[in-house]
Amino acid sequence: MAALWSNISVALPPDEAHFPLRFGDSVDSSVQELLRRCRRRLYADAAPLSQDLALMNAQIVTDISWEKLNTGTWRDVDKEWRRVYAHGCLFKALALCRGDPSPESVRQAVRTCDMGLLMGASIMDDVLHRLVQILQTEVRRATGEEEAQTEPVVKAKKIKLEVPSPPIIKQTTAVPRMHCPSLEHFKANNLLTKQPVILEGIINHWPALSDRRWSLDYIRSIAGCRTVPVEVGSRYTDEEWSQRLLTVNEFIDKYISVKVEEEPVGYLAQHQLFDQIPELKEDIRIPDYCCLGDEDEDNITINAWFGPLGTVSPLHQDPQHNFLAQVLGSKYIRLYSPSESQKLYPHESLLLHNTSQVEVENPDEERFPEFADAPYQECVLKPGEVLFIPTQHWHYVRSLELSFSVSFWWS
Repeated sequence: MAALWSNISVALPPDEAHFPLRFGDSVDSSVQELLRRCRRRLYADAAPLSQDLALMNAQIVTDISWEKLNTGTWRDVDKEWRRVYAHGCLFKALALCRGDPSPESVRQAVRTCDMGLLMGASIMDDVLHRLVQILQTEVRRATGEEEAQTEPVVKAKKIKLEVPSPPIIKQTTAVPRMHCPSLEHFKANNLLTKQPVILEGIINHWPALSDRRWSLDYIRSIAGCRTVPVEVGSRYTDEEWSQRLLTVNEFIDKYISVKVEEEPVGYLAQHQLFDQIPELKEDIRIPDYCCLGDEDEDNITINAWFGPLGTVSPLHQDPQHNFLAQVLGSKYIRLYSPSESQKLYPHESLLLHNTSQVEVENPDEERFPEFADAPYQECVLKPGEVLFIPTQHWHYVRSLELSFSVSFWWS
């Protein structure tokens, strides 16, 4: 563990004088003083008493700033308090790793860094990213040693995931397909005309589909100990839908590897996953066709969609173009033109105005009589395929098996 703290020290400023702690007047002076105490103890001797005080002070900072983050709407939260929360998480994680930390303390430090990344603001050139990468390496090493020392070794039983027969796609409703069209051809025939299309062969070079092929085991090895938000409920319009914070391993164990009938479906739908876990981002590439947009690559939003058989995205529309890339498993997708919006019965509330009230594959014909008359296109999207969903096009998505998709929103 001495090597662990040596690695951590390299990621930190060399001394207290080079460790910035500057906040605006909106942050209480008492909180700023607590942060200064945490900084002081970080560079003091790692005596047990000093560690305990550092951990206690850091916990007070995170508790106070957490209250600030959860008062009112997120957009109204003062960014200074997000920075305070991130600093509190940093000091707490460091306090957990001083001396001779147990493997559980290191895992707790990883969870603390993830909370700072999820809820805080970037600080000190993304120091939380650097710290969590160091801690992840230690967690993997400790996990490997624990497994090696366990006798006898019991192999985990492979879960047989049932794959239902995919829906029969009629030729008259099938989304057209193209293999590696030129940028000019795609722009003229699909982008400018806003016509959906399945692009084949354009992501075969992704490591996620080749030398670092994504699987449950691979995802566990890269991100298993990381804490992420998980949507619980088969669709976000259900009353019982909620969000929980789980590690990726907990999510896989609870909602994917073991089928529990009374539990709702869990779905990892994340706009921050690839920023939070850059090792996964290294396995994918932004499609070349995004260069036809009006914005820089930095403004492309990359989303992760990871879940078991049966997860559903209700019929909805998005304000940007979407390349939906399928990496693992397959999905059934149905598309409707924006011109058919009236027949799709969008919710009247402002919050869900972009979402249809209709259950696409089991519509209530009495409540929504015009829905059956709305023409649509459909497809089964398989690994290695990318669906272009033009802006404002309505789309419904259902996972036919364990599935991991990546979407790119761009303008």
